[in-house]
Amino acid sequence: MTQAQQPAVEMRGVTKFFGAFQALKSIDLTVEQGERIVVCGPSGSGKSTLIRTLNQLEEIQEGKITVDGIELTAGGENVAKVRRDVGMVFQQFNLFPHLTVLQNCTLAPLKTGRADKATAEATARKYLERVKIPEQADKFPAQLSGGQQQRVAIARALCMEPRIMLFDEPTSALDPEMVKEVLDTMIDLAREGMTMLCVTHEMDFARAVADRVIFMEQGAIIEEGPPAEFFGNPKSERLRNFLGQIS
Repeated sequence: MTQAQQPAVEMRGVTKFFGAFQALKSIDLTVEQGERIVVCGPSGSGKSTLIRTLNQLEEIQEGKITVDGIELTAGGENVAKVRRDVGMVFQQFNLFPHLTVLQNCTLAPLKTGRADKATAEATARKYLERVKIPEQADKFPAQLSGGQQQRVAIARALCMEPRIMLFDEPTSALDPEMVKEVLDTMIDLAREGMTMLCVTHEMDFARAVADRVIFMEQGAIIEEGPPAEFFGNPKSERLRNFLGQIS
């Protein structure tokens, strides 16, 4: 099997506890290269924990996770390899306030030795252009709106040129008028074929770009399917109730 044919992500029997609380219950999930997955569900259902296990921000107690053919649970060296190819955008922007936008974007490529200063800056400017804020390069995060800061966070993740992007409720900390600009940026990425897993309550986004929508509750995947089927013909009462509450 060649690299191109391998799934982007394979999870088998993935189980996660926080103390006595079981956050993930024997999760099985395969994500193909270029597939766009939206994960939704009520608070505390395990959505964010699920995607945080994919770069070992959360360690699992049982099961197996493979990312791009690399088994993530096989040790620290593999974790470092996977993290280089998996970008993540969080609820909070997590930008360094004392660094400019450009410096925020070049920090990881320089620290990891992936690029020299000139290359890192050229890459950063390319991705700031891509998220439509090239003119903000020399500003500090506090000088930007929330929507602009989140777009910087997306550009920063892209500067490592990842094969997979993870989004953990990227619009939940934004004022409503700023949500669209971030979602538009994510839609552009999706259309370019980036493998994406996104935890969000933005169901219009799910309808527009997802290949598959996953509904989680109490640490388990309850239902999944393509958007038309997921929204148009939910099979479980729990999903019907959830969609009724957020529509």
